[in-house]
Amino acid sequence: DKPALLVRLEVNRCIRTISTSRDAVEVVASLRTLAGYLPDGPHARASASEREEFDRAHYTMVLKVLVGGLHADWRQRLTSAEHTELWGAFFLQGPPDQALLVIMDCIGTIGQSSGQDKMVDILELYLQNGRVGALLWSRCQGPGSPDSPQLRETLLGRMVSLPDLMANRLYPHNRPLFLSAQYYSLLAQEFKFALDKTCKALKDGQDCSLRFVAQLLGKTCVQGHKHLFKDLVPHLSASTRSDMVWQRVCWRLMEDIPDRWMESVVTGLVQVVTGPAALARILGNLVVKNKKSQFVLTHKLLLLQYKYETCVLRTLLGYLAQDRERRPLLIQVLRALCQAWSSSSSVRHTPVEQQLYLSRALLLCVSLLSEAELQELRAELMQCMLGGMQCHLDSNVVRIRRIGMVVGECLSSRLNTQEARLKFEVHCCPVFHSIVILLLDTLQISHCSKDKEMGSPEEPVTLTSHLESQGPPADKGSDSELDSDDELTPYDMSDDREMTKSAPPRYIRDCLEGLIFSEDPTRVELSLQAAEGLVRKNPSAAREVSVELTKVLLHLEDKYSTPSFLALRQAAMVALAVVDSIPVAEYLTTEFYSVNYSLRQRMDILEVLALSAQELSKPIAEQGRPSLPPSAAVTLVDPQSVPSNWRQVVEQRIQSKTRRFGKSGAPAPVTATPNRYASVAGFFFFPLLQSYDRPQVTFDLLGSDHLVLGRLVHTLGLLMHLAVNAPVATQMGRSLLDFVPGGSGVLFSVCAVFLSMPGQCLLAELSDHLLETRAWLAGKIPPSAVLLLTKLRSQN
Repeated sequence: DKPALLVRLEVNRCIRTISTSRDAVEVVASLRTLAGYLPDGPHARASASEREEFDRAHYTMVLKVLVGGLHADWRQRLTSAEHTELWGAFFLQGPPDQALLVIMDCIGTIGQSSGQDKMVDILELYLQNGRVGALLWSRCQGPGSPDSPQLRETLLGRMVSLPDLMANRLYPHNRPLFLSAQYYSLLAQEFKFALDKTCKALKDGQDCSLRFVAQLLGKTCVQGHKHLFKDLVPHLSASTRSDMVWQRVCWRLMEDIPDRWMESVVTGLVQVVTGPAALARILGNLVVKNKKSQFVLTHKLLLLQYKYETCVLRTLLGYLAQDRERRPLLIQVLRALCQAWSSSSSVRHTPVEQQLYLSRALLLCVSLLSEAELQELRAELMQCMLGGMQCHLDSNVVRIRRIGMVVGECLSSRLNTQEARLKFEVHCCPVFHSIVILLLDTLQISHCSKDKEMGSPEEPVTLTSHLESQGPPADKGSDSELDSDDELTPYDMSDDREMTKSAPPRYIRDCLEGLIFSEDPTRVELSLQAAEGLVRKNPSAAREVSVELTKVLLHLEDKYSTPSFLALRQAAMVALAVVDSIPVAEYLTTEFYSVNYSLRQRMDILEVLALSAQELSKPIAEQGRPSLPPSAAVTLVDPQSVPSNWRQVVEQRIQSKTRRFGKSGAPAPVTATPNRYASVAGFFFFPLLQSYDRPQVTFDLLGSDHLVLGRLVHTLGLLMHLAVNAPVATQMGRSLLDFVPGGSGVLFSVCAVFLSMPGQCLLAELSDHLLETRAWLAGKIPPSAVLLLTKLRSQN
């Protein structure tokens, strides 16, 4: 056997190779070496001690390295068999608790991408292959789990909340196995598996611990998933009928449930179990040993709540009456019920439904008393009967008075007071008549329940599915017909495309990973081609990585001579600036004056800003306009529709009495649409004016790099022109007139100021600038151009 040091050295060497190497052959060899430490598979070669050291100290780190290589090129080159054997096997054959935590953490941290889809596939295989049952059984072995309480709480939280976590991460494309009904049904099956293994181990003399299983059961119930018992309780009831070891396992399971979750477990169990005998086999004397369960069973379910059916009361009270140690609790419950039923305050301040519930519980308790106990409690019951009847008959609610008469008759009959038996003439409506019958029948419930418990349990219904053929059987022709290919026509292969190993990305994060880490030319090209469409298709996902993806695209080089590289890169950056305008614009305008950028990259920034501003300033495509009535028609006012505003009333009256004559129809009304660029124009414009006169080491805008200066002035003029009628247009115009470095681009910028700013703002706020600009323009442009500019301004 290798010592722990050699195992650590070998594992660390393999991890370094997987993390840093770009040679797929080396990575596959390292994966095969690590697969030797797994318990099963064709590469298993490690001894038990080596495997134990690997599981204890290195397994989680190996899984994290594998998760980190989700987007690596070497994983894309693995065949399906190699992927299952050398990647997926690590998650399905190692310690199940560590694997589940890594899988859930990975799904919770990575965004919507193909990597997330792969981890979801692994989680689905994890559940289908019974790994949850293996996890529970691994926690049952030995006297107890050595891990920390924090790790145990984390693991419990992931297992119990798995449907909620997956629904939040995968919405709206959740998978059926992760839905609550399917998952908790599967969890119930894994509970059965773990308890079965525990019983077999105990019979073989092996020590086991049920603490983790009990905590998982309690945490599941406290979160409201009590329907877990619907699949689990029938199995427990059947298994404990004739096996004492199973009974001891169930008793210990219930005793190990923490007190903070005891109420949820006991309440759910009482509602599902069939009969007091089955409840006694599962709970044992828990009600005597555990104070929390005693409070729930003897007080809360009987005196504070009243939503349960009669069968639940029958099961609960029958459970208390069955054992000699629990029988004193039945007498205690009876006294509490008598006190509540005969209390005038309780009758006045509790609803009728709760009075009926107390009456059922009281009559059930009385029916379960033996003759000796009945004689001992005779005086208390008589006092309860007389005092309670008086309180109920004094009520002004008819239903409460009838409940008092019916319970008085039943108690009188049970006490065998022949000389003083009560008899009332109760006239009930049909609905209340069924309630009376129900109360009267409670006297016979104890005998019926005992007979039912002695009988054989119902056989579970098993649903079997038959595989049927999906179509008629194929006709068997002669061998000559099968072998003949004379009738075969050639297949049209004109539209066939060359199959590539890399598939186009379906998520924006896959594009980002492909552009950053991949050295496969095909994958880079596919990522670049799909970037714009994915950004516009899913804006919410694009906003999460907008600045990061813009940075990658701005620095991306055409290393593989990708067709239409510049156009694809520019289109993706424009889409990002349109979808998430403010962060992307802030990043681009800041990087424009940064060092270590080429002139081509700075020109690209200006082009992206200009194109995205143009797209934002365009109105959103309309869905369609309603047809307009003919111009000569007279518009009538509906007398039923009375406008609330008097101006609308006058306008409608004028329209109804106005006749229009003419051949040409009225011009279609223009629907106003918001200018998306107006609210973000300042983020595009002002940062470009901040540092133009500060020469950098590699960039001198006013010196040798005057070509970029001309493009900057044109871009500023375009951004000014697109901000027409925007609130920030005045401030933008003042700043642009201050920025007059000279050149042909200045004329375009000045024209953009005059055409975009409101006329009153030009005269009121820019009068000094206008005089200087007029004098400057007189020497730069001919008079005809000035007249043309004045004409355009008047038309605007």
